[in-house]
Amino acid sequence: MDLRLPKLGEGAESGTVVSVLVKEGDAVTKGQTLIELENEKAVAPIPSTTAGTIAKIRVKEGDKISVGHVIATINETGGAPAKAAPAAKAAPAKRAEPEPEAEEESEAEVAAEDGEAESDAAVAAAPSIRKIARELGINLAKVRGSERGGRIVMDDLRAYIQRLQKLAAQPRGGAAGTPRPGALAERIDFSKWGEITKKPMSPLRKTIARRMVENWNAVPHVTQFDEVDITSLNELRKKFSPTYEKKGAKLTLTPLVIKAVVAALKKHPIFNSSLDEAADEIVLKEYFHIGVAVDTEHGLFVPVIRSADKKSLLELSQELNAFADKARDRKLGLDDMQGGTFTISNQGGIGGAHFTPIVNKPEVAILGLGRGALKPVVRDGKIEPRLMMPIAISYDHRVIDGGTAARFTVDLLEAFANIKEAEVKL
Repeated sequence: MDLRLPKLGEGAESGTVVSVLVKEGDAVTKGQTLIELENEKAVAPIPSTTAGTIAKIRVKEGDKISVGHVIATINETGGAPAKAAPAAKAAPAKRAEPEPEAEEESEAEVAAEDGEAESDAAVAAAPSIRKIARELGINLAKVRGSERGGRIVMDDLRAYIQRLQKLAAQPRGGAAGTPRPGALAERIDFSKWGEITKKPMSPLRKTIARRMVENWNAVPHVTQFDEVDITSLNELRKKFSPTYEKKGAKLTLTPLVIKAVVAALKKHPIFNSSLDEAADEIVLKEYFHIGVAVDTEHGLFVPVIRSADKKSLLELSQELNAFADKARDRKLGLDDMQGGTFTISNQGGIGGAHFTPIVNKPEVAILGLGRGALKPVVRDGKIEPRLMMPIAISYDHRVIDGGTAARFTVDLLEAFANIKEAEVKL
């Protein structure tokens, strides 16, 4: 029988194969991981749905595959050997065919695929299906069969036609009128000016690039800059860090920032909202799920701290530490990175001052933090050295006006100042 890629979750229809963990001839058990699939920054194990012996591997590392794609052919335990050849014709392993909702295809790409299509003579389909396809000029080798052995039925043909209609209706820039990164770029031969080294973009980097372009093009950004006095907060952090470490948590500035952000969001719920463009409605959320950007050698991840308003500083610290470890080990799941209402990007540990963070759509605002530095500050008529941290708040100008952003910033600075020792002390 053919083992196919199951549905991965809400809105997840495709992914990139990052590793194949079995080979032909291997005996596998039900639930054993066959491949690992990367989708929207998460790496998910794809298990076998039955026990048996692998007769044929149908994918390789780097393949883009979607729901229903054949991963492998297996001889089930106690059953007759599977007839692998027809299945291989029905779902050729040389090219994965992503769904348009998951991979933004263009009409040119579809035409290129059709040009590469093999003969449909060996495709499993009834004579009536072949007749309809012939009359419509459709090569059945390009249609994914959903029945056993990759057999094509009328629903498969209808789905293929609908897919072509959707692609034909797309604006030239892509599915949402937005060109994919590099789609319109001129190819330049940089080697004519000197030596170069080429490094292919990883699937994760491609995902990050696509999401950043989508967010930047879809959201009219405005960024509000300011500085916050974190002298007292830093002293509290240093004072209680040893106590937190005994509890297995590292007290950084980030959980304190989360507390201040939640307090400001409660005063300004518009910053904790999303724009429903289809309904022309602003969705105000009564929960506070705070995304925290984590920098790793693999790329940028944004795990979400759920119900941050209901958690203590110790709980926030423990959860942040756990998420940082999972991000570094590529163990974050899709659920860990979805449902955020507001995002924090803290570059303070690396360096730099103000920067312009990009709003993490469908959220409407994001807070960027730079590295704190000692500066002379006038307090009560006297100049004092204070630890000042640069902050930058980018927001969606369709939802939030400049005056509202300024008031939010003022209340955020006040929230930083109002964090007391009693809240930090365990």
